[in-house]
Formats: sequence, C-alpha cells, structure tokens
Amino acid sequence: MSRENLVVGEGVVLGDDVEIGANVVIHDGTRIGDRVVIQDNVVLGKQPKLSSRSTSTRGTLGPLEIGEGAAVCSGAVVYAGTTIGPSAIVGDLASVRERCAIGEGVVIGRGVCVENDVPIGAFTKIQSNSYITAYSELEDHVFIAPCVTTTNDNLMGRTEARHEQIKGAIIRRGARVGGGVVILPGIEIGAEAFVAAGALVTRDVPPAKLVAGLPAHVWRDVPTEEMVDADGA
Repeated sequence: MSRENLVVGEGVVLGDDVEIGANVVIHDGTRIGDRVVIQDNVVLGKQPKLSSRSTSTRGTLGPLEIGEGAAVCSGAVVYAGTTIGPSAIVGDLASVRERCAIGEGVVIGRGVCVENDVPIGAFTKIQSNSYITAYSELEDHVFIAPCVTTTNDNLMGRTEARHEQIKGAIIRRGARVGGGVVILPGIEIGAEAFVAAGALVTRDVPPAKLVAGLPAHVWRDVPTEEMVDADGA
C-alpha cells in the first residue's frame, strides 16, 4: 500500500487488504470494503458544490460506500451519498455523482460521467466517454458503447417549469446502446432492445427491437440468441 500524500478524513472505515495509491483523498465518513483497490489521484466521498440554479436535490448526504473487491481507478472522483457495489470498477478519470447506486460487477469506463441520482443495475457496462445524465435509470446487464449521450431537460435550462419536468432515460434490462447515440429526455429503451450506432432516439424503443437512424425507427427484431438469458446469464 502506498501512502504518499494520502489524506484521510474523520470516521473513515477501511476494510482488510485495501490497496491505496498516491495522492488519494478520502473524505469524512467514507466506508471502504475488503480488498478494494484505490489507484493514484482518486477523490472519494466528495461533497457536491451546486449552482444556485441547479435542479439537483439538496440536503445532507450519507457516506460513500464501496463494496468489497471494487476498484476505483486513477483520477476518478466518487461523491458522498453513493454506493459502489462489490467487484464494480470505476475507470480512470470517471466521475460518479451523489446518490447513485452502482450495482455488483458494473464497469464504468474511462472518462464516463454519471450524474446524480442514477441507479445502475448489476453487470451493466458503460464504455469510455459516455454521459449518463441525472435522474436516469439503467437496469441489469445494460451495455452502453463509447460516447453515448443521455439528456434530461427539454427546456435546456430555460424557465422554472423545467424543475418539474426533468427526466432522464430509462434503459431496461439487457438493452444495448451503440456508439455515439443521443437519447432525448424521458425516453424508455425496452428490455433487450438494440440501438444502432449514431442513432438519435426521440421516442420510446419497444422491447427486443433493433432501431437505427435519425430519428431512430424500428428495423427488425433482436435475435433470440443475442439476448441476455440465451446463455443463462
């Protein structure tokens, strides 16, 4: 364990066999399970600094909790009030905001931004440089390819009415979203659906359908052998 420039706040709980790199900051109350790996330049348990115009919920946050066998890689920032499940990975330079619930075995790739209040189900994978907006929901076994963008505000910051209308994407179990896809606010992508690379998703996607295009529309069914449960997963 490297302890060079390690800063540990009050009430931090460290499990057994935790590996900590250089220049790590662990804020007050953070709870870290057994066999967790924390690489260089990581910040854990950060408190949010909100704009006066932010639509994020305000209030006291509980501690960041990191489950056993998880890894937080170099330069990542994980906020207070979030839970990271066992064996999950938060990649280099990723950011996971407050009140997120990251499930077992989730992979959050390099440079991914997961905004506040996002639950992510077990074994979901989010690849590099994707943006998961606040108040989205990703269920188990979802696959998000690189550079996917989700959105949650049809008014794009104008008028106070937007506060009641903010809604992120809901991506159901086993759905797959290709590289460079843009998903508009409040869209639901059905279980086992497939969104082809580069699509603009402007309406809900039915379960087990492949959609593509600008805007995306249904092309065909997803083959049964490609579905999550086809191999007993």
